[in-house]
Amino acid sequence: MNRIYLNGEWLAPEQARVSVMDRGFLFGDGVYEVIPIYSRRPFRLDAHLTRLQQSLDGIQLVNPHSLEEWTALVLQLAAEAEWDDQSITLQITRGPMAVRNHAFPAQVTPTVMLLAEPLLIPPAALREEGVAAISAADIRWLRCDLKSISLLANCLLRQQAVAAGCAETVLFRDGFLTEGATSSVFVVKDGVLLAPQKNHLMLPGITYDVVLELAAHHNLPHQVRDITETETRNADELWMCSSTKEVLPIVMLDGRKVDGESTLNSAVNRPENGKGKPGPVFHSMYRWYQSFKAEVMRHG
Repeated sequence: MNRIYLNGEWLAPEQARVSVMDRGFLFGDGVYEVIPIYSRRPFRLDAHLTRLQQSLDGIQLVNPHSLEEWTALVLQLAAEAEWDDQSITLQITRGPMAVRNHAFPAQVTPTVMLLAEPLLIPPAALREEGVAAISAADIRWLRCDLKSISLLANCLLRQQAVAAGCAETVLFRDGFLTEGATSSVFVVKDGVLLAPQKNHLMLPGITYDVVLELAAHHNLPHQVRDITETETRNADELWMCSSTKEVLPIVMLDGRKVDGESTLNSAVNRPENGKGKPGPVFHSMYRWYQSFKAEVMRHG
């Protein structure tokens, strides 16, 4: 039976209970991480736990566990869950309070939860054909660098994509690309990989880091900088990536093929571009990513 870790206990899902006075329930006052598990081995666990610490520091909440304790809990859950490949969620809230009050309680007892679910990476058909996305204004708050459980804006933006029959919503703020509702977003133009620079308007993605490391290792030209909405819409290739999606090509944006052709000059023949299909740079990155993942899983 799959179990949930909740506040020091391993429980069946139907036994797990959280107080209605928990600040996570009342205010979304908490943070989380999602860690991919391949063949019961966590991928980039240290990086995820480092980001978890940064998020906790950002909301002024003391980490309830040491790095060693978190590692032991994740490894135990990964070993006991019913699936070999898993997605493990760590969630910490500021815990319950006696009276509903926006101010932090004087005494804090964090609520700590770990949950394993099957890891569902995109099927081969999606990688081979690519996915469609829509775009929207980034309506989220100004601390997107914190992996907060306050995700209503992300949910609304993601639901726009679902309603349109698309895989993701690509977000723009003040004319610049930030990320997707549930993913990081990369642009390829003229053979150069472009990544939005890390700041308070985007989550510092673990897969984002892997992609840039692989680009550097394989001598793929790349730049980390502000990317305009116009550049994004005129991309030769467009990708989304996350811990559970890995790297996935976006081949349609707002009903137009991602092919590098400006909507003002659509007659230009650019045979080297994706033409609404996954492009050559994506195919290279996907191979590199899978090779890297296999190497990490073999040697830790």
